[in-house]
Amino acid sequence: MRSWIARRSLRAFAKRYGYDVSYLEMMLNFSPTALFKFAPLMKAAAHREVVPADASFAAKIVGALAEDCGPCTQLVVDMALEAGMPKDQIEAVLRRDPRAMNDATMLGFRFADAVVRRSADDDEFRDAVTAQWGPKGVIDLTMALQLGRMFPMVKAGLGYAKECRRVSVSGHNVDVVKQAA
Repeated sequence: MRSWIARRSLRAFAKRYGYDVSYLEMMLNFSPTALFKFAPLMKAAAHREVVPADASFAAKIVGALAEDCGPCTQLVVDMALEAGMPKDQIEAVLRRDPRAMNDATMLGFRFADAVVRRSADDDEFRDAVTAQWGPKGVIDLTMALQLGRMFPMVKAGLGYAKECRRVSVSGHNVDVVKQAA
C-alpha cells in the first residue's frame, strides 16, 4: 500500500512540474526502503524559517547549478516561480548577475556561491547572513544550498542524469552562467 501511494505521489509530482522522476521510481522498484529513507529529504529541502523566498531560492538555484545540467535546475526555477520569486531575480541568479539582484537575492546568491566554490570569503558572507537574519538565516540558506545539490547527485549516481537542456523562466530561455569567468 505504501509503495502504491508513493508511486502515485511521484507521478503527480512528475506531471505537476514536467520533471522526470524515473530515478525515484527505480529506487521504489528496487529498494523501497531506500526511497522511504530518502523521501523526508524532500520536505527538508523546503525548510525555510526566516530568510525571504528570494534568498532561499537563490541558494537552491546555485546548488542545483553546481551539480546539474538542466532538468533539476529547471525544477528549482519552476518551484521558485510557484513560490513567487520574481522572474527577473531568477534570471539574475542564472546569469550570475548580482547587479540585477535585489538585496535578499544577492545575499543568498553570494553566500551559496562562496560555499560551493569553497571561497576564502565564505566567512564574510556567512557573517552578512547572520547580521541580516541571524543564525537561523545561515541554517536556512545552508539547507537550501546543500539539499538542492543532493537530488542531482543521487540522480547522477543512479545513472539517470543523461539529459542536458536549456533552462527557461516562464518560457523564456536564459543563458545560464555556471561559474564566474
